[in-house]
Amino acid sequence: MALLTVGLIVGLVGLFAVLAYVNVPMLVWFAYGALVLGIAQAPIWLWSLFGLMATVFNVPFFRQVVITAPIVRVIKLFNLLPAISATERAAIEAGTVWVDGELFSGKPNFKRILAEPYPTLNPIEQAFVDGPVEQVCRMATDWEIHQRKDLPPNVWAYLRQERFFGMMIPAEYGGRGFSNTAYSAVMTKLASRSFTHTATVGVTNSLGPAKLLLRYGTDEQKQRYLPKLATGEEMPCFALTEPTAGSDAASLQSSGTVFKGKDGELYLRLNWQKRYITLGAIATLIGLAVRLHDPDNLLGKGTDIGITCVLVPADTPGVQLGRRHDPMGVPFYNSPIAGRNVVLPASQIIGGVDQAGRGWTMLMQSLAAGRGISFPATATGVAKLVSRVTSAYSVVREQFGLSIGKFEGVEEPLARIGGLTYLMDAARLYTCGAVDQGEQPAVVSAIAKYQFTELSRHIINDGMDILGGAGICRGPRNLLANIYTATPIPITVEGANILTRSLIIYGQGAIRCHGYIIDEIAALEDNNVAAFDHVFWRHVGLMLRNLTRAKALGWTRGRLVKSPVRGETARYYQKIAWASATFAALSDLAMLTYGGRLKRHEKITSRFADMLSWMYLATATLRRFEAEGRRKEDLPLVHWAMSHSLGQIQQALEGLLANLEIPVLGGLMRATTLPWFRLNPMGVVPTDAQGHAVAQLLQSPDGRNHLTKGLHVPTDAEQALGRLERAYQLSIVAMPVVRKIKTALRNGQLNIAPPVGRVEAALRAGVITGAESDLATTAERAQLDAIQVDSFTLAEYQRIGKDYMEEEMTGAE
Repeated sequence: MALLTVGLIVGLVGLFAVLAYVNVPMLVWFAYGALVLGIAQAPIWLWSLFGLMATVFNVPFFRQVVITAPIVRVIKLFNLLPAISATERAAIEAGTVWVDGELFSGKPNFKRILAEPYPTLNPIEQAFVDGPVEQVCRMATDWEIHQRKDLPPNVWAYLRQERFFGMMIPAEYGGRGFSNTAYSAVMTKLASRSFTHTATVGVTNSLGPAKLLLRYGTDEQKQRYLPKLATGEEMPCFALTEPTAGSDAASLQSSGTVFKGKDGELYLRLNWQKRYITLGAIATLIGLAVRLHDPDNLLGKGTDIGITCVLVPADTPGVQLGRRHDPMGVPFYNSPIAGRNVVLPASQIIGGVDQAGRGWTMLMQSLAAGRGISFPATATGVAKLVSRVTSAYSVVREQFGLSIGKFEGVEEPLARIGGLTYLMDAARLYTCGAVDQGEQPAVVSAIAKYQFTELSRHIINDGMDILGGAGICRGPRNLLANIYTATPIPITVEGANILTRSLIIYGQGAIRCHGYIIDEIAALEDNNVAAFDHVFWRHVGLMLRNLTRAKALGWTRGRLVKSPVRGETARYYQKIAWASATFAALSDLAMLTYGGRLKRHEKITSRFADMLSWMYLATATLRRFEAEGRRKEDLPLVHWAMSHSLGQIQQALEGLLANLEIPVLGGLMRATTLPWFRLNPMGVVPTDAQGHAVAQLLQSPDGRNHLTKGLHVPTDAEQALGRLERAYQLSIVAMPVVRKIKTALRNGQLNIAPPVGRVEAALRAGVITGAESDLATTAERAQLDAIQVDSFTLAEYQRIGKDYMEEEMTGAE
């Protein structure tokens, strides 16, 4: 009898778990309750109470009056859902929800995720990347650009001639009409040559006035400005940041006032003080964000119209340009600009007077896609360059008689460089595919902006460590120092990374990507109990489902989920589903507990952001592996990238569980999750074997060529990378000869300690042939040349940069 009772209890608990796991409707739950009461032979009074509850819960009118309305009062009393300001709402509503919604759901649809496009370039776009982009990279080295403090005049002319500034402008306006994928490919290659290229070309194609004009401009504005922007006849900038409005850009103080002129037309009087404006010093057309006032209500929109975007010709009286900032010594134009009593027709508002006051929405919608393209492209270009340089240097540079890439201490950073480069290129293309399909994934763009710039910082640091002294001695031979110096710039601009991680990714994601939160907030703001009731009880069901899935997938290590693929990557899908369910369950518990206070707990929201970010990056990695035909050669990179991603998710989760103050359920979650949540059983970092495999792959010709595809690689051996490439190729070809010599040394056939002279000794001893001696000698000379660093006399050092500047001044005269 006791066994029967225990069996019934276990069965009922199991049935409860199954019903919660599949998220059944409320009626089914009451049917389950009736089953429990029947088995327990409940008394009549309990059946009566149960019937009353069933009626109240399942008849919407009764449920809203008896249960939902009191819940609404409690939520408002204790501020359990966050209030949203107008500026926050514009940011939240900007863009669209893409696969980030799947990851936020707790039950990602992997078929949909794998069906998302993974784009390629069309023949015209590929020809541009292989032609004009390669050509402009050949026209000036990064060292020359830094010495000039500017791009050379012939490079500026070529960029205009080939319409680099109009890549995203449609052909009907004289632009190239490229896809976001093509623009990304161009930026990736340019970044491998010089950061100045990407800063210059990037602004004109991303946040400049052209993008706003295409989406919001009037026909007259488009016809007037877009053809000139496409050819570079007009040089644009966009002025948003101010001394007191940085990360909090919505608090800008720049002002515009509407007034009626003597001719009866409407005008704007603008006053502003901006800083950090890329291309500002040389701009001919300024996109300007101001707070617009209309004291006489001439536009019929009230007196305080709000943030408005205006087109300002730089030659308008009162505009002050010409000064430059010096951002880390990187010589792209970044400038303060100001305006004093600048008067323009009201028709200069982007989109005309009808768009007055919609500037913040315009900017948020533009950023929703833009941040997901430019920054990932630049960061990936840097990652590919570092991969190319360090892989070659690790083969060419020898210490203790071995290439340094054979030492485990060097293998570790090499593995990070290679694994992260593969992951970044995957996410870059995956995001481009979404934007090219019309998505504006605001949360994914924020993830991309933060993660790519941070990962490129880690990669360049690892690269500098591998190169050692060759990385820190600046000069024409140095390939990484200028990139290292420039690294803080992308981390700072368009939403500083601290802000992006702690507020934007999860702050937007929690409301935008959640299935019900934004509708619940809207219903509360409208005091609409019926609308709130409609979504609230579905939200309760979702919470119960995700809590159950989190526990079930944790205890089974995700094996309850059916993977969409077979083979070596199948388990990764199960682990992502497991992570998603845990993330979603904790997210709901945190929002329920902290309510509107959650956005002030930025350490908590940052860890949620990390979990969501790494789920996305892991998903993109798997998508790339499938899109590229499941290349067996790439498995070391996939395994390393996935192990790293899962480890980052695990670290973020452990931080959440250690710091979330959730009464009762918090302790229960810690007790039942931490002992089980080990996405990587061996630890939170990839194994040594995985790292070894990536480091060896990166040093092989085929591995590094595939990983760094799309990079600018000079063929001129007089240039730094060309010289290193020649030394690497000769080292690979001469490797069998070197092995012969080393074998002879170990066997006692040769007795010579230092590497110098060993080739000649091997030739004399008959260990190698004359042809092999010539090959090994040529390789040794190339290696020695490649590892040299620049040095200068005192006079030369003091004149660095001056010759170019004097040349420019002479030319100007």
